[in-house]
Amino acid sequence: MVESSGSFNRDASYITDRIVDDPAAQWPVEPGRYRLVAAAACPWANRTTIVRRLLGLESAISLGFAGPTHDWRSWQFDLDPDHRDPVLGIERLRDAYLARYPDYPKGITVPAIVDVTSGHVVTNDFPQITVDFSTEWTSHHRDGAPDLYPVARRDEIESISAGIYTDVNNGVYRTGFASSQSAYEEAYLTLFAKLDELEEHLSTRRYLVGDTVTEADVRLFTTLIRFDAVYHGHFKCNRNKISEMPALWGYVRDLFQTPGFGDTVEFDQVKEHYYAVHTGINPTRVTPVGPDLRPLLSAHGRDALGGQPFGEGSPPGPPLPAEAFGAVSTGVTKPTLTAAEVP
Repeated sequence: MVESSGSFNRDASYITDRIVDDPAAQWPVEPGRYRLVAAAACPWANRTTIVRRLLGLESAISLGFAGPTHDWRSWQFDLDPDHRDPVLGIERLRDAYLARYPDYPKGITVPAIVDVTSGHVVTNDFPQITVDFSTEWTSHHRDGAPDLYPVARRDEIESISAGIYTDVNNGVYRTGFASSQSAYEEAYLTLFAKLDELEEHLSTRRYLVGDTVTEADVRLFTTLIRFDAVYHGHFKCNRNKISEMPALWGYVRDLFQTPGFGDTVEFDQVKEHYYAVHTGINPTRVTPVGPDLRPLLSAHGRDALGGQPFGEGSPPGPPLPAEAFGAVSTGVTKPTLTAAEVP
């Protein structure tokens, strides 16, 4: 929502039901019962697909993808045969929301978890979804799964993530959707002040918290990986690109090349979503061809800072064929390189 001052204010009121490891709960952990609905275009949804991959929850929680564009009726399953989700049998995510709440008054957002049996949406509370994947679904984690939300680090993870959410994750939207010069400049300055702070923070350490990948890194990555391709131009976040900030550029390349991160990113859908859906910003709906994203596959040198992405664990295996993303566009023709091809 854009306020009269021209400032963008995100409605952060979500369906806060949780799926927990308690057989007596309304929504108990139960493999095969739930379907995660995401969109490759969306950074908030991308968090859930990364964590699901890293923890190896593919066989426990199925995954459906909405297409990159939508109208006022919400995200639609136009990538699937007959434009219907093959498990839920619905054309739009809106159908699952209205099945549970016939008068649902808020936006239809991804990610969302849907109860397959009833067809009802369970939750769209994206920060809690990934935390619960780490803490409530532990008996279904793969062997070697990392601890993305270690007990000893949780306060630190949430502390650094709070600033990242306000100033970076949501900051790019506050900049891009501002409808007054003063609101835009305030958001712009706040965004780059935080990026400068993170640049300094990551100049001496490989990851945001501790020596391994954590929930905090997942939360930052999904904005950084979209920055040069979308936010720099489309949202006028143009002081500089992430590729012009040495520590952050090395950091995002490091994560992109880590199994479970880059192979969940699909740049063509990312660009199509922002440039086609946000007609108030881009009324022509023309989608840029560039930038050339092949440098994401270049050597990053971040391992010299120490640490291991998965600690004592191991990387996830390759993504399921139906979920295989990660193509890096040459900027001219069809994708020719993938994150999986990094030596």
